Parts: sequence; C-alpha cells; structure tokens
Amino acid sequence: MNTLNETHKKKIVRKITLRVIPFVFILYIVSYLDRANIGYAALEMNKDLALSSEAFGVISGIFFLGYFLFEVPSNAMLNKFGARVWIARILITWGIIAGMSAFSQSATHLYILRFLLGVAEAGFFPGVIVYLTYWFRTKELATTVSLFTAAIPVSYIIGAPLSTWIMDHITWFNWSGWRWMLLLEGIPAVILGICCYFFLTDKPEQAKWLNDEEKSWLLQELNCDQQARHNVQHLSLLKTFKHPKVLYLAFIYFIYQCGSLGIGYWMPQIIKGFSTQLTHTEIGLIAMFPYILATVAMVIWSRHSDKRNERKMHAAIPLLFSSLAMLGAGLVHNPYLSIFMISVALAGLYSFKSPFWALPTLFLSRSTASISIAIINSIGNLGGFVGPVLIGVVNGTIHNSTSGLLFMSLLLMAGFMMTALIKLARKEQSAQREYHTSRM
Repeated sequence: MNTLNETHKKKIVRKITLRVIPFVFILYIVSYLDRANIGYAALEMNKDLALSSEAFGVISGIFFLGYFLFEVPSNAMLNKFGARVWIARILITWGIIAGMSAFSQSATHLYILRFLLGVAEAGFFPGVIVYLTYWFRTKELATTVSLFTAAIPVSYIIGAPLSTWIMDHITWFNWSGWRWMLLLEGIPAVILGICCYFFLTDKPEQAKWLNDEEKSWLLQELNCDQQARHNVQHLSLLKTFKHPKVLYLAFIYFIYQCGSLGIGYWMPQIIKGFSTQLTHTEIGLIAMFPYILATVAMVIWSRHSDKRNERKMHAAIPLLFSSLAMLGAGLVHNPYLSIFMISVALAGLYSFKSPFWALPTLFLSRSTASISIAIINSIGNLGGFVGPVLIGVVNGTIHNSTSGLLFMSLLLMAGFMMTALIKLARKEQSAQREYHTSRM
C-alpha cells in the first residue's frame, strides 16, 4: 500500500516533468526549425533557383509525403529499439539531410532532399507522444503534451529572427545567406541526437534518477490509470487502421494540417507583401509576435482542458476562432490588423493540438493508442503536402499571397464542424471524469 502524501506525489511528478519535458521540448524546437526554415529561405532561394509559387508549394509539402509513408514503420521501430536509440537515430539523420539542402542547385534537388527529410523525421512526434504516456497519467496528458508541443510556436519565435539574421549577415565564401542558414540550422539536430542516446530513459523502471519508492508509486499510478478506463479497446494493427473513430480523427487532422501549415511556410512572404522596404531580419522580427501569443494561449487552453477534463470542445472551439481570424486576415488590407488576425488564428491552431491528441486515449488502450496516434499523424500530415501545394496554386493564379488565407479559413471551418460533431460515447467521457474525480 502506498503511503506517500500529496506533497511528495507532486514532487515526483515535478521531478519527472523537469527531467523529461525540457529535453524533448528542445528536440521539437530543432525539429520544426529544420522543417519550417524553408519558408524563410524562400525569401532569397525562390529567386536564386527561379522557383515559381507552385514549385515552392510542392517543395514545402513534399516533406509530408515521406513523413506519411514512414510514420507507422518508424513508430514500430521505436517500440522495438526503444525511444533512446530510435529518437537519436531520427535526429542524426534528419540533421544531416537538413544540412545537405544548402547545396541544392535546382527544384529537383529540393524535391528529393525535402522528401528524404520527411522520411528521416517520420515517427518523431508520435514517438514522443507515446513516450510521454510512459511517464504521465491521463489527467496530466493535455498539459504535458502542451508543454511539449509549445515547442512548435517557440521554434518560430526563435527561428524567425535567427533564420533571417543569418540570411542578412552570413554570406561567407560568396555563398548565399539562405544556404548558410539551412546548413547551420541542421547541425544542432546531429549534436542533440548524440546527446539523446545518453540522456533519455526508455521507461520508469529503468530510471536511475528515481528511487525505488518513486518508481513504485509511478508504476502503480500508471497501472491504475490504465485499469480505470473501462471502455478502452485493444486492437490489432489492421483493426486500428480500420477503426472508424481513428479514421475520423485522421481526416480532421488532415483538414487541420491543410489549413495550418500554410501559415508557417507562407507567412514570411505574406509579411513581405505588406512592404517592399522590409529587410529579412525585420520580417523575422514581425513574424515572432503571432507565435508568442500562440504559445501563451496554447498552454492556458490546455490547462483549462485538463481542469475541466474535457477534450472534444476544447479541440473544436479553437478551430472556429482560427477560421474566423483567417477570414478577417484575408479580407482586411491594414497590415497591423492582418498581423493581429493572423496572431489570433495561430493562437487557435496551437490551442487545438493538446486536447485533440488526448482524444484517442478516451477509447483506446495505451498500446493501441500509440499506433492510432501514428496513423492519425501520418494520414493527417498528408494535409501538410496538400495544403501548401493548393495554396501555391491559389497564390500563383491570383497573384496575391493573402488569398490563400481565405482558402485556409474554409478548411478550418470544416475541421471545426467535424470536431464538434464527433461522437464520443458518454461512457467514454464519464469514465475519464470518474477516474479524474477519484484520484483528486
């Protein structure tokens, strides 16, 4: 029988949080920096390599084809080799490929390297989400995931001024700034991959930084957490692929990715369209502010989701705000109002993530949920290919970089309606509430 008092229990959770979250947070910052910096490179690269809007759309999106094809196999390899080994492999290979992109001489080179970057990075996000379930209880999951996924907007906060500063100031050996930016920003992934091998602990029972009493309490809590969810299902890989709710969530995430990734890749060019006098560094500094707001909103909204122990509407409502804000950004012509609207849209987009990723755990066992998360993420990330490509076609046809915002608004409104209408049985929601109440 466990005799730990509440203060000691909270200290254990805090100890685990401080050990796990900051490290995976840094890894995810580097992940998004290496996949999204192509948007800043485009400020020079498109002209240097004579890339059209349509070609840049394909270059931005083809990453997700490789990601889609290798997401589930990569997650299976993580289960086989363990997080420490496999996440280290992912980081090292994507860092090398990201750096190689600096040597591209044509659109074809970028097509190939961006596809391979997706292959290399596949499995990282769902792998970390599954890894977090080995250390945190369900009632803490939305907040924990938000602390991890807050790295996405933070990567833009850091990456926007860093990438544009490198482009403006580093042109050694007569090499273009965008090339140096891609090369230099690929190096941290390789270094962190090596660190990952020595730092991560695969599971609680292997943690030398927890004493026996702490391990015993954590394993007992995780076991109780699993048993308390009476309605979860244990499914084979094939049945998980066919599960109606898994496919429904995958389609929601597909629509979300179509609408959301366009902002990250196209924002530098949208801001550049406000004034021809802006330097690359100034564009990067302006691009920071929407992501600062998004980071704060994401953490606050996720905590609210945990406090209320409600996931569905906490995932749906942010998409409604994002849709309306993107509509406003596409219609107004004042640059200050446009940036404000884009900021609100991003706040909604990032607030959606944590409650959404808690949804599979409401109706699937932990082992099945790990596969479902990989399936949802891989299918959904095809939207990362479709969205930028379609926006590139829209922008290339209308010759207006803000016209894509109207297209994204429609997609996100569809995502809002689908999320709000998803049928999670009351017993699935009540099981979570009963457990949450019983553990208070």
